[in-house]
Amino acid sequence: MQEFGDFANIDVEKLLKGADQQFARMEEFQKKMDSFVGRAQDEQGLVTVECGQEGVRELQLHPKGLRLSSGELADLIKTALNDATADLQRQVAEGMSETFGDSEDNPMTYLRDPDAALNQIKEAESAYNRTFEDVMGELDRIRRRLEL
Repeated sequence: MQEFGDFANIDVEKLLKGADQQFARMEEFQKKMDSFVGRAQDEQGLVTVECGQEGVRELQLHPKGLRLSSGELADLIKTALNDATADLQRQVAEGMSETFGDSEDNPMTYLRDPDAALNQIKEAESAYNRTFEDVMGELDRIRRRLEL
């Protein structure tokens, strides 16, 4: 009887245990997400921004900031918002590393190297296609033996 590619050697118990562990880590990380708050303030203290996973949580404008032109104030807000977002992203990346480590299990590795993620997807697709062809070939042989 023909083996079905690498799938014939899969330890199902190990696979399920690994999936359970990954889901548990994701749940743990999701609980941490609420505690991540990106913060930023311009150098003069005129604009303060806080961002969370839901977006901007807090935007404070010092009364002196209202004396600026609308363009100057808009630039300070945009810069503070970008800085707060970068701070939030840094915290998320650190939280992911704490939860998942720096291994392939860390979802952030795919964001840092999208080409590697695409290559893994292509490899999985290729393995699936080979296995599918093996299974269909075996089923065809069985059909011929049974003269169906």
